[in-house]
Amino acid sequence: MSGNQEERPERPSEVDGTAHLFSALGKIIKTLRRNAGLSQAELAEATHCSEDLVSSVERGVRTPQPDFLLRADRALGAGGVLVAAVDDVREALARARTRHPDWFRDFAKAEAEAVALHYYAVQAVPGILQTEAYARAVFRHRRPMWDEETIEKWVADRLARQAIFDKWPATTISFVLEAAVLRRPTGGWEVHREQLRRILEIARLRTVHLQVMPLEHEEHPSLDGSFTLLTPRGRREVAYTEIYGHARLITDPEEVRQYTERYGIIRAQALTPHESLAAIEKMLGEL
Repeated sequence: MSGNQEERPERPSEVDGTAHLFSALGKIIKTLRRNAGLSQAELAEATHCSEDLVSSVERGVRTPQPDFLLRADRALGAGGVLVAAVDDVREALARARTRHPDWFRDFAKAEAEAVALHYYAVQAVPGILQTEAYARAVFRHRRPMWDEETIEKWVADRLARQAIFDKWPATTISFVLEAAVLRRPTGGWEVHREQLRRILEIARLRTVHLQVMPLEHEEHPSLDGSFTLLTPRGRREVAYTEIYGHARLITDPEEVRQYTERYGIIRAQALTPHESLAAIEKMLGEL
């Protein structure tokens, strides 16, 4: 956003109780897990998700999806305690989608409902891949500055978007990250290391394809900036771009075709997923 549009994003409603609900559920899950004598890793295995997800849910920074609550209820022998919260969580998620600023709301809704998502990132790790610390650093360093309450709201909303990795049937997701994105230590070196580990974790999911575009390539089909391709259920593919807060959801078939063509060439020129994992692992080893 710029010019007259440069305003603080909407604050979360204090009366809808969404943040309090997720925080309370996280504490309940943590208590149930401990009472059951399970570690976070054991609960993750029992619920077919990552240990990072369990940890984030227990801390109230990730949204416990209905499917996770159903599996966790069985795994923890909760006797329906978590199942009883499923309807409230569904309503809270619906409310949360409306909290995004107007310029982002269309994309947030499309992303959550898409059957396929393809991200090309030039300057920063895509929001859907960001750790809590990385996201907080991104928002704290922007100018003009935002207050802490606004930053925390945006961090929570960004992490909530990552629930898409836990959806089933799974969304088809791919990423192409410029190597420079993976070299910039946003938030400091410890945050940077944690972010690279998070990228590796997501890249190893069988539902995700992640590639790195090396700096050494002499030719490049899209130096204009980052973009995302989305395929909504039952509809044609669309494209999304955002430059300095000016967001654009592109639906014109010919313009979308151009972005699709660029992405295809980018993927062909990038490292393979296996080579990309090895490259990121090497970066981590050098830190």
